[in-house]
Amino acid sequence: MTIHFIGAGPGAADLLTLRGRDIIAASPVCLYAGSLVPEAILTHCPADAKVINTAALDLDTIIGHMREAHEAGHDVARLHSGDLSVWSAMGEQMRRLRALDIPVSVTPGVPSFAAAAAALGAELTLPGLAQSVVLTRTPGRASNMPEGETLKNFAATGATLAIHLSVQNISTVTADLTPAYGAACPVAVVYRASWPDQQIIRGTLADIEARLGVDITRTALILVGPALAGEGFDESCLYAENYDRRYRPQTADSPWASWSHNDD
Repeated sequence: MTIHFIGAGPGAADLLTLRGRDIIAASPVCLYAGSLVPEAILTHCPADAKVINTAALDLDTIIGHMREAHEAGHDVARLHSGDLSVWSAMGEQMRRLRALDIPVSVTPGVPSFAAAAAALGAELTLPGLAQSVVLTRTPGRASNMPEGETLKNFAATGATLAIHLSVQNISTVTADLTPAYGAACPVAVVYRASWPDQQIIRGTLADIEARLGVDITRTALILVGPALAGEGFDESCLYAENYDRRYRPQTADSPWASWSHNDD
């Protein structure tokens, strides 16, 4: 049978893909990261499902539960918060499962940076200000950072930074970013994006630490960059009246004219 890794989203129980919901509903076993995955998502499990909170378990124990389910002929829904492509610890689990020749599948989820941007009502890639988003973090006990992947290096690009797992290091974050972005650069800290107790703290690199206070020490995302101000940006050409594109050719000589006609 198959171990289905599912991105359970940033927190709100309805920010779950239909595919993820359906796999959960069809799986007799569910392993979920209880520290971050809301229990409301577990309501999609079958009534007689074996549900295991992995928050207090080590990797060997987690793999043992998966192997046991596989040998019993049961599919497993393995739930992690956000999206599985970043900081999910999926890679180490999949490596062991592949060594055991146990099939796996991956269903993406809504990432926390997208939920935070939605809470802010912000586009992170505004023309003339930023066209890249860097997902990064500061060093922590669970994982160090490779040489070269530093905030100072990323700041040199001028991109919008989405800094995860680092609110406890806010002093270091602001100190490392201020030389490149300037003290007046806008910053937003979104605590528990999409959860009922979500909080948004806005400020600048100069004052965000003071605005943040001492209560928020985890489960918060830091967004930094000029695009957060939402002003002073250019309009893209995409919807410009005279922009020649395949869905709106401007002349009969447009290379898109025949394509548009044939598509109709």
